[in-house]
Amino acid sequence: MATSLDLTPTAVGKVKEILAQQAPQPLGLRVSVVGGGCSGFSYQMNFENETSPIDKTFEFDGLKVFVDQASLMYLKGTKIDYVESLTGSGFKFENPNVKSTCGCGSSFTV
Repeated sequence: MATSLDLTPTAVGKVKEILAQQAPQPLGLRVSVVGGGCSGFSYQMNFENETSPIDKTFEFDGLKVFVDQASLMYLKGTKIDYVESLTGSGFKFENPNVKSTCGCGSSFTV
């Protein structure tokens, strides 16, 4: 079954590594889209201790990822990876719905 959100094994491993360092340990990761940034929307990732009945829950190798209904429509088909390079490391969103991004790459337009 295809999901509307995908995390690469590298991203899952990094999130689990950070999650294991949290005390108390959160339930999982929340991925959301919020208004703001140069282009109108930006991604947000937070550890989550409470879920809502309207959240969509994905599971990747035992990692629970929660997405609210409003964010889900913007994240459909998105792949999240974790990349390390000489210029820095971080989570990279590959979103097929994005029409344009800002110069800094942290916000987008759909």
